[in-house]
Amino acid sequence: MTAHPSVSDLPRGFSFSTTACGLKKSGLDLALLASDVPAAAAAMFTQNRVQAAPVLVSHVHLQKSRHKIRGIIVNSGNANCCTGSDGYAAAAATTLKVARELGRLHPSQILVCSTGVIGVPLRVEKILRAVPRLVRTHRADARAFAQFTRAIMTTDTRPKWAAAKCRIGGKQVYILGCCKGAGMIHPNMATMLAFLATDAAISPAFLTRALRRAVASTFNAITVDGDTSTNDTVAILANGRSGARKITKEDAAFMQFTSALEKVCRQLALAIVADGEGAQRVIEIEVRGAPSPRAADQVARTVANSPLVKTALAGADPNWGRILAAAGHAGVAFDFERVDIRLAGILVCRRGREHPFNERVAHKKMLAKFVPVVVDLRSGRSSARIWTCDFTGDYVSINASYRT
Repeated sequence: MTAHPSVSDLPRGFSFSTTACGLKKSGLDLALLASDVPAAAAAMFTQNRVQAAPVLVSHVHLQKSRHKIRGIIVNSGNANCCTGSDGYAAAAATTLKVARELGRLHPSQILVCSTGVIGVPLRVEKILRAVPRLVRTHRADARAFAQFTRAIMTTDTRPKWAAAKCRIGGKQVYILGCCKGAGMIHPNMATMLAFLATDAAISPAFLTRALRRAVASTFNAITVDGDTSTNDTVAILANGRSGARKITKEDAAFMQFTSALEKVCRQLALAIVADGEGAQRVIEIEVRGAPSPRAADQVARTVANSPLVKTALAGADPNWGRILAAAGHAGVAFDFERVDIRLAGILVCRRGREHPFNERVAHKKMLAKFVPVVVDLRSGRSSARIWTCDFTGDYVSINASYRT
């Protein structure tokens, strides 16, 4: 992925715009993604019981519009969560304003997302004043998209985007996506938002099916700190402007599209982990030999979310005992005296005991930007992968002063 998208990455029929409306102390904080025509839409939202007003409103709008959406408006700097009826009214008023400015659309054709501090009243009047300018300036170019990726950021240190393409019936189809997220990441569809646009023609039902498959192995397989956000949203719009035949069944075209979508989602998900608050490296936790896929996932997540494991990884310390101990409290039955563990490709634990290895070599390999950890339970045939990052002192510093 290059630093900036190019014109060749853009799906046809989409435009973007951004502005600074004053929700943040400085910088871009309001963004719009619009489709020239009604687009099939699918979305997945946080499963946290505490859900922000924009999540509630967007969920209702998807149902009311029968998954036909014209635009998504996003603000950063305020989560509009735990803000009562005023928060819901603010999210609804935002969609109404965007709908009118885009061309007297029904508000249900607009999705709304927010990210930022929880529990602070949203100064919605700032958003409403900025919407006309936002709509007037939306453009279908790479620079506008690049600004969109920045406007949605909070504690992110860099914008995150990815693109892919595939051929369907002789026509080139493009998929473009961006996301934000660095902390409060444990998607269980953290503060994570992801937006995807494609010019593929696909029914809402099969778009939803493709998105669920892609999210399961990407956004739902990452964790930074084990905290699920109140605002998590992954949304995709498909406007059919490629001219490719419409996907209405699970055929070869559907599989090609889903594969390309999963590629984009994986790149975005790994970019979130790499930009985890204070993170130095991406850690891939692979659990093998589990009694079931669910058991493998449970062990992998427990290891990935262990503060002791993550701090050891921050110091590139090959402390395999922490990994085995974390696996042991995952609630999965296995014989620890059968477990093998590899760190950065080096066998450090065999049959539940230390396997002789060179500490200096292991430490050096664990200083890499990407460190694979393999835990073989030798108790079955199932496996799972979860991606996480290390815990450093910077994570504490960032989150100790997030509001101030």
